[in-house]
Amino acid sequence: MAELQLREREIFETLKKLKKFEFVVIGGYAVNAYSLPRFSIDCDIVIKKHSELKKIETELLKLGYEQSDNMPEAPYSGNFKRYEKEIQKGFRVSIDILIDEILDRQTNSTFAAEWVFENSETKLLKGKTITEELKLKIINIDALFVMKMLSCRQADIRDIFLLVSNIKDQNWVKEEVSKRYSFQNRFEKIKKEIVSIKFKDGLQGVFGFIDPIIFEKHKKLILNLKN
Repeated sequence: MAELQLREREIFETLKKLKKFEFVVIGGYAVNAYSLPRFSIDCDIVIKKHSELKKIETELLKLGYEQSDNMPEAPYSGNFKRYEKEIQKGFRVSIDILIDEILDRQTNSTFAAEWVFENSETKLLKGKTITEELKLKIINIDALFVMKMLSCRQADIRDIFLLVSNIKDQNWVKEEVSKRYSFQNRFEKIKKEIVSIKFKDGLQGVFGFIDPIIFEKHKKLILNLKN
C-alpha cells in the first residue's frame, strides 16, 4: 500500500505542475473521476500540438522524468511518448503522452486527439490512497466508455462494468464503437467475461467490496447494451 500511495502522490504532484498546459486525461486516471477509484500504474494524457509536447517534456525533465522506450503494457500505440521517473529503487511512475491520434492496439481503431478534446470536460480527480483533489480536463464518460469498450482488456472490462450506470447516451456510444469496429464482437467479449464465476471476485480484488444488488444492476445494464 505504501508504494502504491507513493506512486499516486507522485502522479498527482506531476499533474499539478502540468495543469497549465493543454491536455486531456484518459485511461485509468480518467476512470477515477467517474467511478470507484482504482490504482493505475501510469497516467495517460492526450495533446493536439507538438508545440505543447515540447513544453510538457521540458517540465517533466525538470521534475526528474526521463524518456523511456519501455512500453509492454501500453494499450495504445502510434505517435506517443512515455516518460518515467524512479521514485524508489526499482519502483517507477510513468506519464504517457499521446499526440495527434490514438491507435488502439486491440482493434487498430483510431481516435483523433480533436475527438478526445471535443468529448472532454473539466472534472474533479480524486485520489484513492491520498486526499488530493485536482480539477483537470478529463475525457467525458461516454467517450471513455467507447475507448474502453474497443480496447476490451480485462482491466477495461472491469472499468466498463462500473462506468455503465452513468453513461449518458447509449446510442451515441454504440454508434462510436460501430464506426471503428464490430460492436457485436466487443459486446460478446465483455458478456463472456462478466457472466463468468470469477469476474466478481476479480472486480472486488481491484475496487473492494461490491454490493450484490449493485453488481447485478450493472451486469443487467451491460447486457442491455445489445438492445
